[in-house]
Amino acid sequence: MIIVAKPLTPEEFAPYGDVLAPPADVGRVYFDQGLRTSRPTAWPSLSVSHARCLPSPPLEAKVMERHEFSSQSFVPLDVARWLVVVAPSAADGSPDPSRAVAFLAGPGQGVTYHAGTWHHPLTILDRPARFAVFMWRDGTRTDEEFRTLAAPFTIEVRD
Repeated sequence: MIIVAKPLTPEEFAPYGDVLAPPADVGRVYFDQGLRTSRPTAWPSLSVSHARCLPSPPLEAKVMERHEFSSQSFVPLDVARWLVVVAPSAADGSPDPSRAVAFLAGPGQGVTYHAGTWHHPLTILDRPARFAVFMWRDGTRTDEEFRTLAAPFTIEVRD
């Protein structure tokens, strides 16, 4: 299966989370409604990551991850373009690759994934990138879950 990445917009991404972008005018936009955890023992965790870029597109998605009980946010610090790949859950709770969607994010766009949203690990295009990452952790295996896909799929970026 081949998926073509489409531009990341708040409306299209709404079922999966929030698009984080600065306001057009001077001021501030709050995104705190999307920051959630259902684990009373989880603490907020802020980290900074430095990610390599995808060596040779297209992307073959072989694994997806989720944070079943908490949101996770990626805020670009120094990034060009990057891919945001999401999928709803299948009836058995695993990712449903047949309903996966791919978005092309630009330099000023971040995302907050809703709790339980299956997503591909961070995938960077063009050049290495740096992100601030906010999530909730309690130090158990419920912090994150990874699943290898029985049927990998391909994401293409068309200019």
